[in-house]
Amino acid sequence: MADRRKTLILTGASRGIGHSTVKRFSDAGWRIVTVSREAVPEECQRDPNWTHHITADLADADSRAEFVRQANEALEDGPLDALVNNAGMSPKTPYRERLGCLNGDIADWRTVFELNFFAPIILARGFAAALAKGPGAVVNVTSIAGHSVHPFAGSAYSTSKAALASLTREMAVEFAESGVRVNAVAPGEIDTAMLSPETVALLPRIPMHRLGQPSDVASVIFYLCSPDSAYVTGTEIYVTGGQHLV
Repeated sequence: MADRRKTLILTGASRGIGHSTVKRFSDAGWRIVTVSREAVPEECQRDPNWTHHITADLADADSRAEFVRQANEALEDGPLDALVNNAGMSPKTPYRERLGCLNGDIADWRTVFELNFFAPIILARGFAAALAKGPGAVVNVTSIAGHSVHPFAGSAYSTSKAALASLTREMAVEFAESGVRVNAVAPGEIDTAMLSPETVALLPRIPMHRLGQPSDVASVIFYLCSPDSAYVTGTEIYVTGGQHLV
């Protein structure tokens, strides 16, 4: 079993942190199963390790359940070595203004929580048996915005990520009974499509004086799914260039 090929399931794979994470695991020879609302870009389909992509809306209960069914089918009753809950959303106004507690539609809050909070726990439950066979690891992608009021991230996004950080601790204790580790990664200002154009104004508040790259986050995710972190569970690692300190 020492030479068994490991398997990753990752959500939100089509771009940004998700795409970079797929590359990091693929470089290590992992078999990769992904899900997103969009199809995999053409260049990614040439990756021989990207074996399955399932198009689904994880904010929708029925679509989410169908994804779990199809992904478990793809696992063929085998072990799952890593589940990375990366998919997330942060709605803004048509003018890309921050949506707060007073000007955000409550229906949008429910959609945000369905994707950012409920999807991670429902997927972890749906793959619990396969994770136990690994035993595998779960990594939830939270955010620096879950720990302080952020000038650009909306209130629904921020509170959903704070809830996900708390959920990570709860999951870590329960999943430890089956040998599964659960941790979180909290990115700061990462250079992705989700980034607000005004983010450059935050650079003076980042001690390392640069934006993070998706690969910076992907490397930490990979560490948390590797034997190097075998005694690490219930933690949230900040990947912020030190921004969370100031």
